[in-house]
Order: sequence, then structure tokens, then C-alpha cells
Amino acid sequence: MGAKVSIIIPCYNQGHFLDELLDSIRDCNSDLYELIIVNDGSTDQFTNDKLRELKAKGYQVIFQENKGLSGARNTGIQAATGEYILPLDSDNKVRPAYLTRAIEVMDAAPRVAVVYGNAEYFGEQTGTWKTGAYNMQKLMIANFIDACAVIRRSVFDKVGLYDTNMKLGWEDWDMWLRISFAGYEFRYVDEVLFDYRVLNTSMSKTLYNNYAKPNSIENYLHEKYATRMGHQYITAHWVKRFRKSPVLFIAKLILMTYFPRYYNNKLLKKNKVRNGL
Repeated sequence: MGAKVSIIIPCYNQGHFLDELLDSIRDCNSDLYELIIVNDGSTDQFTNDKLRELKAKGYQVIFQENKGLSGARNTGIQAATGEYILPLDSDNKVRPAYLTRAIEVMDAAPRVAVVYGNAEYFGEQTGTWKTGAYNMQKLMIANFIDACAVIRRSVFDKVGLYDTNMKLGWEDWDMWLRISFAGYEFRYVDEVLFDYRVLNTSMSKTLYNNYAKPNSIENYLHEKYATRMGHQYITAHWVKRFRKSPVLFIAKLILMTYFPRYYNNKLLKKNKVRNGL
């Protein structure tokens, strides 16, 4: 019997993290998965040497010219034989229970296309990232589900592969929107299922800049899904948040608008970098 899950690892100049990642995968049941590493045109000598070494040891490593994260994931998906796909960034780690938990859920519920869970931060930040239950209106406002989620392989045949036009990131957000709009179900597992490495020491500055400038990614997605992401589809979400705590809601809006650096630092301290408002 073939592997149930294909783990896709795009790698661009991050060979120094691979041993740690592979150690975490070895703790999983080896009968459940196949591993596909895509070298996305790495320019770092160490990374290229490391990937050639892994290939010589029997790992499935695909070498290609740089196509970006979306293109690298697509290459891995096209080579995959598993029923389910797990995109895994080369600097993160996976928990042993992830594959078994996802398989249990998806085998029992054919309409479930995506299974995701919580993450533990490590590196330059600590704490738990609790993603929370699926909510389409919330997803249309901001991405709260990491790319490290188990996806039913057949779904890509219906909605297409990752959008290679999204060079600035959040290609996973686009994928979740497409899967949502196609009517598939998401399932949240309230457990820590992977470890998310935080590398950028200037994260607060990055967040500040993101608030201060127009978000071209959001604009792109709103244009792409203009008939689905109009204000009438997301108003209910904001009304619900406002009704829950009007004073707190308005206070957050004021902080985000007039004191973005302070607001971002508060998010960092509370390990809510990806959740925002």
C-alpha cells in the first residue's frame, strides 16, 4: 500500500534547518507518508550540497529553477502519490500526531478538504498559536490558517494549484478561499500539531510597515474574488465582533489606526501576530 500523506517541503537557501525538520518527521509513522523535497533554485552552496547529500541517501529531492514558494509547492504536489498533501516549510517542524489525527478525520469525512491545528512558536518567539475554528467570514477578512495543513489531494483537481502570481506571500490564503468557495469543509483540531519557527527579529517593524502601506495582496484577492468578498459578505463578522465587546472593538480600531507600532508590539507579546483584530 502506498503512502497516505505526501509531505511537500519547498526549500530555498534553508538547508541548515533540514536536519531538525527531518528529525521531527522521523518521529511520525513512516508507513503513513512519502517525503518530497523541492529545491527551488537555491543559490546557497551549503543548501545545494545538503540536498544533493539527501538525494544520494535515497530522499526524493527535485531540483528546479526558482519558481517561488507557490511554484515549488505545485511541483511537489504534481509529483505526489499520497491521498493527502501536507505542505511543510523547511524551517518548521511537525508533531508525530499530526498525520494520524488528520487521516482519522479525513477518512471518516469525505467532504473535509483541510485539517489544521495549533502551532508552538520557537526560535525568536515562544508561546502557542491557537488558530481557532473555521469561519468563512473571518477567512475573507484575514488569513488565520497556516499553510501547514493537511489537504485532500483530489481538491487540487477541482480548485487548481497554488497561484504563482502571488509573489509577495499569502498564497495559502488564496488557496483556503478557493477551497471555501468550492463548498468544501475545514476541520480544526485543537491540539499543537506543528512547530512554527520565528526568525525575523524586526517583526514589529515589518508589521508596522504592513499597516502603514496599502496591502497589495489583499487588493489582489479582493479583485480576484470580487463577487464573493464584497462588504456584504463580511459585514456580519464585524457586527458580531462589535456586539461581543463594543468598547474593546473600538479601542482596537483606534490603536490599529493611530498607534500601529504600539498595537503590533502588544500582539507580539501576546503571541497573536497572525490573528490581529
